[in-house]
Amino acid sequence: MSKISTIILDWAGTTVDYGCFAPVNAFITAFEAFRITPTMEETRAPMGLQKRAHIQQMLAGERLGRLWLKQHGHAPAQEDINQIYKRFEPALFEVLAKHAEPLPGALEAVQQMRDMGIKIGSTTGYTQAMMDVVVPLAKSKGYAPDSLVCPDETGGIGRPSPYMLWRNLEKLGVASIQEVLKAGDTAADMQEGKNAGCICVGIIKGSSMLGLTQEELTHKSSNEAAELFAAAKRSYKEAGADYVIEEIAELPKLIALLNQGKGAEQYV
Repeated sequence: MSKISTIILDWAGTTVDYGCFAPVNAFITAFEAFRITPTMEETRAPMGLQKRAHIQQMLAGERLGRLWLKQHGHAPAQEDINQIYKRFEPALFEVLAKHAEPLPGALEAVQQMRDMGIKIGSTTGYTQAMMDVVVPLAKSKGYAPDSLVCPDETGGIGRPSPYMLWRNLEKLGVASIQEVLKAGDTAADMQEGKNAGCICVGIIKGSSMLGLTQEELTHKSSNEAAELFAAAKRSYKEAGADYVIEEIAELPKLIALLNQGKGAEQYV
């Protein structure tokens, strides 16, 4: 097995924006403009996808599709997706600046990986214009990966397609996908990594998969937290994750174990 030389990280819910709440709130705001209120589960299920695709998948759900038909007299169509997106984008821009704080342990983990000689790439479901808000704010707080690829660079095609991940490898000069580890906080992240052909790691704390704020998590009993973590792990594994870790701070240790060829089984 090749040694890991490169990691591709997601942004919201993985390295910044604990709980991935900026897009969640914007999606709900956008749908409510059309007199429909999606549940948190309906909103988070497609998380990690390119944002128009996210809206399309939400509307493809049985309940939301039925509500749209009832409210608007026709089944959801492409023009409806376009109209919701027109509401979503400004709603997201209103809150993006408030959600660029690195997750606990993220800066330390990235520095440890750099000290190990690991290259840091990144993909996202956000457009370049959205990332033009997030990137400088995250950088001012200490987080700046070596490369970033948005769906804009891949013909608008985001996850679960592997193209953004592969474009990172081109930018970073990485020759083999076997040297790459993808880490993220959604099923779409795991699918992106699997489609690209690399090792995939799901991260629980701070993730959209868990869907909790830091405060909400602290108020869970140890048994409640354990049940939620177990459910998140199952969802990651079902989406193709090879390994699941509790928090981003564990990434350097996992990579070290993989490169040593032993001990990583604890994260399976």
